[in-house]
Parts: sequence; structure tokens; C-alpha cells
Amino acid sequence: MRHKGINKDETRQKVVAAAGRGFRSHGYAGIGVDGLAKAAGVTSGAFYSHFGSKDAAFDVALAAGLDEVIESIPTYQKEHGADWVKAFAEYYLGKRHRGDLECGCAMATLTPEVVRSNPKVHAAFEKKMVRIADLVSRGLAGSSDEDRRARAWAMLGVLIGGINVARAMKGARVADEVANATIAAAIKAAGRTRSKVLCAS
Repeated sequence: MRHKGINKDETRQKVVAAAGRGFRSHGYAGIGVDGLAKAAGVTSGAFYSHFGSKDAAFDVALAAGLDEVIESIPTYQKEHGADWVKAFAEYYLGKRHRGDLECGCAMATLTPEVVRSNPKVHAAFEKKMVRIADLVSRGLAGSSDEDRRARAWAMLGVLIGGINVARAMKGARVADEVANATIAAAIKAAGRTRSKVLCAS
């Protein structure tokens, strides 16, 4: 029987968002179904009815988190033109984003969990990351697709690694030093950018 005032899709979105925050903040091993359900404001039974398992919840949360990146990169490219890499890197390594594990970028917070996961998760991660690299490369200048793609991967690798190193530091001064160096390295790795992004083929 369907309860009035309860939207199943809205509830699922709420649970997915809570799972994403939980996994990003605590890691896969650091939080259980009960904790994820509590954060979403649902029972453990309701959590299982949406996902079936903790593994499935992680899969969905990972996909949703990477989709946020897929949506944000074209926005930065459109709003900042040729300066989009600088704007993106400064946001990514900024104090606010560095200090927010729970709502931070899934590339940085969930990649270590993917490394320890199974081939199916690796494949799903790879598909999303290739899409992200393609979006980045379209915002870079250069005649060679291969060169732009290589620079896109280099930029992403610098940002993901750099923010994790910065977050691991105890002192704010050293964390800032790492962040500033990472921003500069990401901009250098990306190289020349486009003021207008190439359309998808």
C-alpha cells in the first residue's frame, strides 16, 4: 500500500545522498548499513529495500558522486572560459573543499575505496573517469587528441593526489603549501586551454 505524501524517488535520492556523504566521510569500512540508514533518516530495512546491500549502495553513491564532477566541469568551462582550469583547481584545493570530506569530490574521497574493491567497481569507475577526462580534454587547446587527453589525465592525477596529501597534513601552513603547489602543478599539467570548449563528437 502506498503511503500518502511519500515519494519513493525523493526518498531514494535522499538515501543515495546520505550514502555518498557517509562513504566519503568514513570510508567503506568505516560505516555500516545502520549508520548509513540513520544518516538518511530511514530504517535499515528501508535502506536494504532501496539497494539490497551495502556494496550496491556504494556502487550507486560512487556513480552519483562522479556524475557531480561530470556536471561541474562543463559549468566551469562555460563560466570561466580560458581560465577554467585555474578556477577549478583553486576551488578544488581551496580550504572549504579541502575541509569538507562529507560533501567533497568523489574522485578524491572514493578513489582509495575503489582501489580496494572488485573488478566490477573498477570498470564502472573507469567508465566515469574516462568521461571526465574527455570533458577536461575538450577544454584544452592543441591539435592532437592524444596530447590533450594525456594532459587531462595529468591534471586530474595532480588534483586528486594533491588534495589527499593536503588533507593528510596536521598543520594549516603545510596544508596550504601543498595546496598552492598542487594548484600550480595542475595548471601547468593542463597547459593551454580553450576559451570556447569543443562540442562532443
